[in-house]
Amino acid sequence: MLSHDNNELVTRVGPGTPMGNLMRQYWIPALPSDEFPGPDCLPKRMRLLGENLVMFRDSLGRMGALEESCPHRGASLYFGRNEDGGLRCAYHGWKFDINGVCLDTPTEQPDRREWFCSRMKAKAYPCHEVNHMVWIYMGPRETPPPFPAFEINLLAANQVARPRIMMEEANWLQNMEGDLDSAHLDWVHRRLSEDSPKPEKGIRGFWNPTGQPPVLDVVPTEYGVHYTAKRILKDGGEWHRINQFIFPFHTMITTGDGTVNLRSFVPIDDEFAMLISHRGHPTQPLSNAAAGLDGDIFDEMGGYVERTNDPRTYFLTKANKRNDYGRDLKMQRDTMFCGIPFVGNLQDRAMTELMTNAAGEAIYDRTKEHLSTSDAMIVTVRRQLINAAIRLRDEGAVPPNVDDVELDKVRSASLRLPAGSDWKALSVDALRAAPGKPAAAEIGLII
Repeated sequence: MLSHDNNELVTRVGPGTPMGNLMRQYWIPALPSDEFPGPDCLPKRMRLLGENLVMFRDSLGRMGALEESCPHRGASLYFGRNEDGGLRCAYHGWKFDINGVCLDTPTEQPDRREWFCSRMKAKAYPCHEVNHMVWIYMGPRETPPPFPAFEINLLAANQVARPRIMMEEANWLQNMEGDLDSAHLDWVHRRLSEDSPKPEKGIRGFWNPTGQPPVLDVVPTEYGVHYTAKRILKDGGEWHRINQFIFPFHTMITTGDGTVNLRSFVPIDDEFAMLISHRGHPTQPLSNAAAGLDGDIFDEMGGYVERTNDPRTYFLTKANKRNDYGRDLKMQRDTMFCGIPFVGNLQDRAMTELMTNAAGEAIYDRTKEHLSTSDAMIVTVRRQLINAAIRLRDEGAVPPNVDDVELDKVRSASLRLPAGSDWKALSVDALRAAPGKPAAAEIGLII
């Protein structure tokens, strides 16, 4: 378990918090490129790390992100006119470009406008757009750190899928910890028997060949942590699912299909986070279906709720905590251990979104938990995060992968190894990003 103080430190992400300050050292994935279909299209409200932003594509097609409040008198720039190279506030016509430079203050007398403009600036955040995704840097550096070298950012665009996003109505950490917990596959995601058929909705459940719980071995790294969850196959061999945590909130989990993926648990604020799943293939272009151009995986569950201009409604599935995530009791009786369809992370959300603290916030009170050996990865990731946040707060030191983005060039892997193998030595090549080589996928997620 964590102390109350450490739980607060690791979960709170607003301006000035230790964890929020750590996250702001990094480039952060924000919204897909196709949310901004062309120059001068309508701006969008966005909220990241507890800050309200307005994002827009200017007349030259460049992406910008400004603090939502106009620096004049605080009106929302969301209602501004996006035209002629900048965003003009609807309240008094003040205009700012993607860098926050003031282009016009028409309420000032003509003879002082140029002078006045030169002294005005909107708070602006640099944007970088690659492979269907817009990233933002919200940190303190005048010159941002190098852009992350995740493999998904380095592939050709036609080898990368459209990002798949799902809003999660809980603190970012409890969502991410579910991704790093291999033991739960044997329960919440499993089918009732080895020959259980695929349910009407969702994918066929996970199956552990021997039913024995996985044995975890965890390796802290400069960029985060990786670990194996070793399961035993019926022939006595070992099945290693080797997954990654990468500072500040990224994971890579193997699905055993040869693709590479980056999963980012991006905090909207302390009680909402987006799970952004970005997938690509290292050796071949993706078909329309694989690229996500023929629909979304949540379509069979009704898709998404109708958006408002509140970013917390973006990518919120119609199957959610208000309707038990589409739970099917017949499916639970006949084919799946959990009656919530295995669609995206719906089953995981059911486990994490109802966790609260005494104040009713969707932030789990970790002083109440009782951990076991299956939680070794969770314990190590928390320790890495807390130590990194404290080092930044007390010493001004950032994790190595802020500036050495070569450390981001890692993968997850699914390996079949002989009994008693040295998995660390035998997985070195599989865990390195390798252009032109598929991800190690010796056993699929569903067997």
